[in-house]
Amino acid sequence: MNKKPIVLTVLATALFAACGSNSTSVQEANEDLTCFVDPKIGTGGHGHVFYGANVPYGFVQLGPSSIPQLWDWVSGYHVSDSTVIGFPHTHLSGTGIGDLHDINVMPVTGEVTYARGDESSYDTGLWSYSDRSKEVVTPGYYKTHLLRYDIDVELTATKRVGFHKYTFPADEKPAIVFDMVNGGCWDAPTEAFIQVVNDSTVSGYRYSTGWSSDQRVFFTAVFSKKFENVEFIADNATKSGKEAKGKKLFARVNFAAGQEEPIYLKVALSPTSEANAQLNMQTELSGWNFEKTIADAKEAWNNELNKLKVYTNDEASKRIFYTSLYHTMFAPSVFCDVNGDYYGADHNMHKGEGFVNYTTFSLWDTYRAAQPLMTLLHPEKMSDIINTMIHIYQQQGKLPVWHLMGCETDCMVGNPGVPVVADAILKGIKGFDMEEAYKALKESSMLPERGMEHRIKYGFIPADLMKEAIAYDMEYAIADWCVAQAALKLNKQDDYKYFLERSKSYKNYFDPTTGFMRGKMLNGSIRTPFDPCASTHRDDDYCEGNAWQYTWLVPHDVEGLVGCFGSKEAFVNKLDSLFIVDSHMGDSSSPDISGLIGQYAHGNEPGHHTTYFYTLVGQPWKTAERVNEILHTMYTDKPDGLSGNEDVGQMSAWYVLSSMGFYQVEPAGGKFVFGYPLFDKVEINVPEGKFTIEKENKGKENKYIQHVILNGQDYKKAWIDYADIMKGGNLKFVMGDQPVAWF
Repeated sequence: MNKKPIVLTVLATALFAACGSNSTSVQEANEDLTCFVDPKIGTGGHGHVFYGANVPYGFVQLGPSSIPQLWDWVSGYHVSDSTVIGFPHTHLSGTGIGDLHDINVMPVTGEVTYARGDESSYDTGLWSYSDRSKEVVTPGYYKTHLLRYDIDVELTATKRVGFHKYTFPADEKPAIVFDMVNGGCWDAPTEAFIQVVNDSTVSGYRYSTGWSSDQRVFFTAVFSKKFENVEFIADNATKSGKEAKGKKLFARVNFAAGQEEPIYLKVALSPTSEANAQLNMQTELSGWNFEKTIADAKEAWNNELNKLKVYTNDEASKRIFYTSLYHTMFAPSVFCDVNGDYYGADHNMHKGEGFVNYTTFSLWDTYRAAQPLMTLLHPEKMSDIINTMIHIYQQQGKLPVWHLMGCETDCMVGNPGVPVVADAILKGIKGFDMEEAYKALKESSMLPERGMEHRIKYGFIPADLMKEAIAYDMEYAIADWCVAQAALKLNKQDDYKYFLERSKSYKNYFDPTTGFMRGKMLNGSIRTPFDPCASTHRDDDYCEGNAWQYTWLVPHDVEGLVGCFGSKEAFVNKLDSLFIVDSHMGDSSSPDISGLIGQYAHGNEPGHHTTYFYTLVGQPWKTAERVNEILHTMYTDKPDGLSGNEDVGQMSAWYVLSSMGFYQVEPAGGKFVFGYPLFDKVEINVPEGKFTIEKENKGKENKYIQHVILNGQDYKKAWIDYADIMKGGNLKFVMGDQPVAWF
């Protein structure tokens, strides 16, 4: 029997046990919180999470990529499949569309076929099975064993450099292949180039198109040992010489046989040039200390994870919490060189302009919870995030919608960059030009495109003029409210009135006879026939949802939505029904509509605020019940532990915020509405020190907030403001078994 897998399992179990043994004792600063992170959570089901080595917000996300180019493999990895075609340096995490997987590196021995291949035979490609019993992943480190080649693989990373360690069989002739062809899912190369710089260095670039239409990644790669030669296979033909270019390009770097020591490889990325890739390597990873780089990556993760400490005896919840927090820090990812140079939204290379440029803005998802969480935990990064978005506006004429690698994908509905910028204005984030930011808000909200031309002309989007009309319009209404609040703060009264009025356009769709949002036609008629449960993926009046779910997409105007129903009682009765009606939506429904409780869909973002409506209409005990249920049923510490796509941190951010006891319902401004506190105690590092959240009268039966005490004084609001959190203090939830409203 091979004892190694058993040893690894025992070590992993011991590690988690050591982490949890004193979980309710006083915790010290710089505690090793990475031992509570289980990167495998979300690699099963439809979680789509990245699984590999990276540091917080790093450009390099280095990990395996598998053969399948299917929906559940958009991150390159799924727990159901152990094939490996290589170890690319860029990945996405939790998306519903696949791209990236740039600069793919695969260690090999012997003759191979230069292709992705399929599982029918090793002869079809470079691929190998990974020995999952030997696979180890911790924050900043990845390890596996390639069965086909008998090669041990270890990976770690800095922000812009991937560091590889390959241990080859002593009797084989080692080789490392640069595969510039096989990216992720919908990605396709348009041009690639590799040149030999010296006897231990190669460099080049990869241009591609896909979800990101004009993607460019430059690299330099240095080996710890001199290589014998480099073989090029360009557009299916062998090329001689010191360099090669082609749409389909492979480069095989060959080493002498009998390598008893591991071969190390450092690959630095740049969005602008090979020279800057070299600069990035010199700055971030000039040496060859692999173990120190692992330790540095671990320290980088601990520096971020320690911003938020939770105290509990519930070990599973603690693992879920810190894994969730870990997942929220994959993106936005740094998209510039160490000198600040970056690839802009105008597809030009820009010199450093005094800010850190970012990419991977999954804003339709993240404006709801991930970005508000970032303002709490990482306010020091927010000025760079907003400056990035302002520069995107200046270069492409609007704020980002779903921005990836310098390219606007225009993916998803509405204007989701607007709430993020408005939120920063309203919260008083420093370090950016507020007037320019407001200009970006206003101009982005007046562009006659993507349905906005209909809102400007008719006051709403007629459902007979475009698909997903309700979803587009209601998301635009949310963004308009955000512009209005920013205008009010900046004393732009005319704009405030205009955008506030336009933020009520959702009322055009409300049908009082059924109590649902229904498609409204240009002539004023409403959509018939009508089934509130029905959903046809990207081909009806909603977007990845139905009438049951979209009727509640009014986080900015709860009072107005209550008014649509005619009374608070009618509103609450309808909201109660959401969670208990039959979950069936028809055979054509979107796979994104998942995590169902009745027709409430936690696996998709438009409903993430909905449970908190109960608190805002005076029945906070119902919020507590539903949030408690979701925390314990929609999140687990297993590979399929997410109820839907991770969506670049949003699904996890909901857990992080909600488990602390609150959630930002309004899309901008910082009112964190109370729900249910999961943990005994939470400590948040804030600029003025610590903000502590405590739960008094613990116990499963005591799931309702009875009283709230802020800094020793009774607190009579249903929410706490961002400013009160950021200046530090103590928030105490006094719990009990009685459903009451304390405000």
